[in-house]
Amino acid sequence: MIRKHSATLHGHRTSFSLEDAFWQELKEIAVARAMPLAQLIAEIDDQRGPDSNLSSALRVYVLEWLKAKILASSPGEA
Repeated sequence: MIRKHSATLHGHRTSFSLEDAFWQELKEIAVARAMPLAQLIAEIDDQRGPDSNLSSALRVYVLEWLKAKILASSPGEA
């Protein structure tokens, strides 16, 4: 299910919509990085391109995080 969430980024409230699975993974990433969830969202927001909306940027970040995690745990290829 897609749910609306809100966060304060650089002193301004913003909202975004995410599926529950992406929201849960985003919270786990914040824990793994030992940072508040709002700080992680602000970091992703700061790094997103001008043509990307925040919801999409958050999904792409989660996808890239998970892909990197899989690659790090796979045996290297010669």
